[in-house]
Amino acid sequence: MSKLLQVTGLSVTYDTSSGPVTAVDQVDLDVQSGEFVGIVGESGCGKSTLLFAIAQLLTPPASVAGGEVIFRGQNMVAMNAGELAPIRWRNMSVVMQSAMNALNPVKRIRAQYADAMKAHGIRSKIEIRQRSEEVLELVGIDRVHLNSFPHQLSGGMRQRAMIAMALLFTPELVIMDEPTSALDVVAQRSLMLQIKELQQQLGFAVIFVTHDMSLVSHFSDRLMVMYAAQEMEYGPTRQVFDSPAHPYSRGLLDAFPQIRGPRVPLQGIPGAPPNLTAMPPGCRFEPRCPLRFDACAVTQPALYQVADVQARCLLHDPDHRDKAELGRDR
Repeated sequence: MSKLLQVTGLSVTYDTSSGPVTAVDQVDLDVQSGEFVGIVGESGCGKSTLLFAIAQLLTPPASVAGGEVIFRGQNMVAMNAGELAPIRWRNMSVVMQSAMNALNPVKRIRAQYADAMKAHGIRSKIEIRQRSEEVLELVGIDRVHLNSFPHQLSGGMRQRAMIAMALLFTPELVIMDEPTSALDVVAQRSLMLQIKELQQQLGFAVIFVTHDMSLVSHFSDRLMVMYAAQEMEYGPTRQVFDSPAHPYSRGLLDAFPQIRGPRVPLQGIPGAPPNLTAMPPGCRFEPRCPLRFDACAVTQPALYQVADVQARCLLHDPDHRDKAELGRDR
């Protein structure tokens, strides 16, 4: 697979009355053509902000403070609105968290699809109608609903209508920000199966943000775990689930019920994420980490290579790991 997206050192800040607050801190991410990448983490860790920065959809008070987003060989951070317009929807599309908020409530579905296609130079009414019918049927909705307003559709149908809109031009990358969060469990699984089927059928790549570990475990190829604006772990999904290299990843998995195997009590992660305006001087997870040692409180860990994954934990730094083990032996 060829590399479609390369994010390097991406940082996003929010301007506040007390100064800029970093919501995404030097995150690296790459996506191959046709790959499904999941991003998980607690609320407020920067997942959605990261997606909006990749798609260059940030609005004040948020702004990109540094880094690059190389998509199809072009740095989107350095592009202006006129240069970005032809890329959005045609090469890269976004499915928002709430379809009811993303769709225009006073326009029929067909009118919203037509607006998107006209913005990219398609003027033929016949072509617009045919493509609108095609994408709606791709996601399992009868074409008669092109005449519906968003409020006339169920939650699952609205989400599917948004996905259909994202596929109008068969883009190479579809970015999805918690598209299943407002759906029940049955509708979630049905929608995810359809997304995966469409991805395999059409060959587009997916970046998928969610709180649901079960979704990414079944559908993603690689997984990024975020915490307090940083990536804590990134690598093949199966390896992260089978052998998590970061204590935070392990904490998330311990709080997730297992369907198979012996019954074990669920364990939450004690405490709360740090205030973004007052980060701990060392590891950001240190105040909540069951494996912390003295160096964690004062040393900011880098990303260390552990087999096929990268993990931001001093336990994978040989010098600090040896000192931690020596301290425990005493």
